[in-house]
Parts: sequence; C-alpha cells; structure tokens
Amino acid sequence: MSAPISAPVSSPDSALPETPAAAPAGSRAVGWASCREAVAALYPGYFALVMATGIIANAMFFEGPRVISDALMALTIAAYALLLAMTLIRIVCFPRRVWADLTEPKLVFAFFTLVAATDVLGVGFALRGHGGVALGLWLGALALWFALTYLGFATLIVFNTAARADIIFGGWLIAIVATEAVALHGIVVAPQMGALAPFVMLFAHMLWGVGVVLYAIFIVLFAQRIFFSEVRPQDLTPLLWVVMGAAAISTNAGALLSLTDPGLPFLAAMRPFVDGVTLVMWAWATWWIPLLVAFGVWTHGLHRVPLTYTPLFWGLVFPLGMYALASLRLSHATNVVPLAAVSGAMVWIALAAWLVTATGFAVTRWRLMRLRAA
Repeated sequence: MSAPISAPVSSPDSALPETPAAAPAGSRAVGWASCREAVAALYPGYFALVMATGIIANAMFFEGPRVISDALMALTIAAYALLLAMTLIRIVCFPRRVWADLTEPKLVFAFFTLVAATDVLGVGFALRGHGGVALGLWLGALALWFALTYLGFATLIVFNTAARADIIFGGWLIAIVATEAVALHGIVVAPQMGALAPFVMLFAHMLWGVGVVLYAIFIVLFAQRIFFSEVRPQDLTPLLWVVMGAAAISTNAGALLSLTDPGLPFLAAMRPFVDGVTLVMWAWATWWIPLLVAFGVWTHGLHRVPLTYTPLFWGLVFPLGMYALASLRLSHATNVVPLAAVSGAMVWIALAAWLVTATGFAVTRWRLMRLRAA
C-alpha cells in the first residue's frame, strides 16, 4: 500500500542541492535563505558522518596516535551538535517534511543513524572516562531506538511498495547497526548501573540477539535480490558497505559480551554460543570486503558512473572503522594476535577513506557556497 505525501521528502541529493534557493536581494537575505533551505532539506541519514568520524576516533584510541583520536573526537562532538540542532529546528519549523521522511520506506531507516551516532559518541566519552555523559547518551539513544524501531517497521509494512523500498538500497541495515550499537553502548555503561548492571547486561544480550536475527532475515532477502535479479550500476551505492558494517558491529558487540562479566549464571552459560556466532559474523564481514570492492570497480570503472560526493559515502567509511575495531576486540576475545594486525592496518585504511570523503564534502560545500554567492 502507499499513501500520499504532501511535502517533498529529503534525499542524499537534496541534502546538497545543486542550485541555490531563490532569496531576496542582499547577502544576508541570501545567506539566511540558504541556511533555511539546508535545514529544510537535511538528509536524515547525515548522522552517518558522526558515526564514521566517531568510530575511527574510537579505533584510533587503541590503534593509533592519541592526538588523531582526540582530534577526530572533537570533530565528532561538533558534527553531532550541529546536526542535532539542525534536526531539532527542522522538526519545529518543517514538521511536514519530517513527517514525509518518516512515512517514506526508503528514508525512514535513515533516522537510525541518529541512534547509532549517539551510541558511537557515548562510547567515545566512556573511553575517555566521562561515564556520566556516556550513560546519559545511552538512555537517550535507547528511547529513540524504541520509538524508531516500531515506527520504521510499521512504515515499511503500511506504506511500502516494491518500487519505493528496494531491498538492495539497504535501509534495514541502518536499523540493524543501530540495534547493535545500543547493545554495545549498554555493555560499556553497565558497570555504572550498580545493582541493575546484570539486568543491563541481560538486555544487551537480548539486543545483540535481535540485531543478529534481523541481519539473518535481511541477508537472505538481499542475497536473493542481488544474486538472482538484474543489478544496474546505479543500484550499487556506497551504502551497500553497511552489509559488511552490520556484520562487523555484531562482531564487536559479541566480542565485548565475551570479554565482560555478565553478572548472571544464565548469561555466562551462553558464552560459547555468543563466541561461535561472533566468529561467524566476523568471517562473514571479511568475506564481503573483496566483493564490495569488486562492485565499486564494476560501477565506477567498467560502467564509468561518476565518482562524486554524496552523504552515502559516510556509510562506506563507517564499516571500515567498525571492522577495524571489531577485529581488535575479537583478537582480545580469542587471544589470536594476528587479528590485531588486521585491525592496525584497517584503521589506517578507514582514516584514508575518511579523509577522501571529508575532502569531497568540503569541496562540494565550497562550490555550492560560490554558486550561491554568484
């Protein structure tokens, strides 16, 4: 079924419009109109920028120079504050556009980037000893996750058509990543919960399991679509890398569950199961990397699809950083030292991808500002 939408929905393309909005004469009026349009057309998945920057900051906390980690953490905080302010203003000033996005099956799951970004930022604060801030962010992310989970899947059921939410777009994957991010963040803040810590660990195990089950459902549908139906170059967006990233964050959460005292005998008895699933998820994430690289060569090399900046590229950077951190955590859980070397190499690859994407973002914004000034 489908429903009419009274306002235009946001998209990765509309987040960075090619032409300036009409505005009254005068630089201040033009600047105000530009800011207003940027807020109105904000792509809800732009919090992937925060996810990508924050996860590399967290990985660099263990694997790289601390100064790089701290600089990226500062950028993460600034980007999160700016995007959160823009989102709140958008909700107040442009509620019809927000509602249009929330009732669009292809976009509703992009809102889960806010949940995952909040969790990545909270873990970064926890690593630096700010446990109270981390706990507050986890509670906020948890409340938002509950609201978006049922709204997102209700939207998918009620408003979906085959043309509006092709499984290959990967929208579900953001919901899976957010679910595992809440579980991971919960494990980190559980020691601060006192007598409630074992119950938080129980909840973290439950969320980890929900994420794994959702991933299992998604990957079957995704494999059916991508292996047995026609795939066009424009179908293979950078967001497909979240196929690997969702498996990597499941690995990260599972490894941390294995490394943390659950506080309940029942959960301790589950550890062999958690260990086995965690290893399988890491292997599955690893298997996808060469195939995703081949997709990129096929799309941009053979078919010459222009390689231009889009917010979806942050969805490519985040899985690389998450894979690096997941490999490190798995090396600790299994005592397999070579996995740490994989993490050490991948974190620099992730940083290089971040720099390229950040450069594309900066160049695109600069060109847009020049166009508007003209």
